[in-house]
Amino acid sequence: MARRKNPPRDYDYQMLHEERSYGFFWYDWIWRVLRPVLILTCSVLLVGGLVGAAWGWAQDNFVAPIDANDTTPQLFEISRGSSLTRVANELEAANLVRNGTVFKYVADFMGMGQKIQPGEYTLTRAMSLHEMIAMLSEGDGKPLTARITVIPGWTIEDIATRFAADGVIKDKDDFLQRCKSGALYTDFLFVADVLGTPTVNQRRFVLEGYLSPNTYEIFTNATIDEIIRKLLAQTDAAFPISYQDRAEELGMSMDQVLTLASLIEKEAKKTDFARVSAVFHNRLKDNMALGADVTIKYALGSNRMALTEGEISVSSAFNTYQHRGLPPGPICSPSGDAILAALYPDEQFIAQKYLYFCSTEPDSGGLAFARTLREHEANVAQYRPLWIAYDESRGL
Repeated sequence: MARRKNPPRDYDYQMLHEERSYGFFWYDWIWRVLRPVLILTCSVLLVGGLVGAAWGWAQDNFVAPIDANDTTPQLFEISRGSSLTRVANELEAANLVRNGTVFKYVADFMGMGQKIQPGEYTLTRAMSLHEMIAMLSEGDGKPLTARITVIPGWTIEDIATRFAADGVIKDKDDFLQRCKSGALYTDFLFVADVLGTPTVNQRRFVLEGYLSPNTYEIFTNATIDEIIRKLLAQTDAAFPISYQDRAEELGMSMDQVLTLASLIEKEAKKTDFARVSAVFHNRLKDNMALGADVTIKYALGSNRMALTEGEISVSSAFNTYQHRGLPPGPICSPSGDAILAALYPDEQFIAQKYLYFCSTEPDSGGLAFARTLREHEANVAQYRPLWIAYDESRGL
């Protein structure tokens, strides 16, 4: 006969009854502690996985180099004044970045958005956004600006030759053609006025005399049009309203003043500007031919001091021995001092009716003035042998 098991003791029944009454067993407290930890850990792993997957996708589609193995150099140019948006779009169009908008936001986030500089860069499709942004913000190593100088007395052709030699302009013929026609610059009123003069077709260059002598700072990638406009703007500034009012008092236009100033510039040193101006004003008032050698030299492109009879007889609207009054236009870019002298000639020389002058010793740059033709001819006879010797010494 099987033995009966001992019935549970009273306290066992009591414990089981209490555990069932409260709804948990003794190990439930461990689960209650571990459960939120496990849930948090799983959530972190899940979110991390999703973020990692999203970042990998974004990296592959927006941030990563176009081709990490393609190191082929590619020229990329940023024009002056380009916005960050334009640069970003052009990089995307050139297939150098995957997404222009992302490039823009990354550059802004790095604080480099305003530091990207114009220039020419050699980029590759293997470059990261950070590498590209760093290079574009450092610049291409070339100066952004350069200084150019126009010397008083230079002609349009002198200016073009110097600018071309210095690399300021790439197309000398384009520069000369723009200066010859002047048609692109009629928004400057004085250019429009010149184009309306009856003798405009007799000029070699419409803009002769209007490219103001000065030293300018320009961008190294400035266009020919931008350079010409900068010089014309300086001429506008160099002929203020007070000069216009004075020109009206003299019965002269701005173009006539600049024309007279260009003759003064070529004929004398600064110390004699006002006296030369007085001689020309006196001759104009008396309706005499100006007889200025410098206008003949301009017409012929000559550098001789002693002009021959044949040169003086040349058929040209700029021959001021044959034609009375001012020539059709300026023969060079006059300085501010020459312009001032044209407006304010020496009053004493005006009053004393000085009508003549000629060069003295070639190296001195001095002038001999005379009131009568006899005095002038005596001066020429004295100094002409020196002019001839000077020309011979230069092989002219």
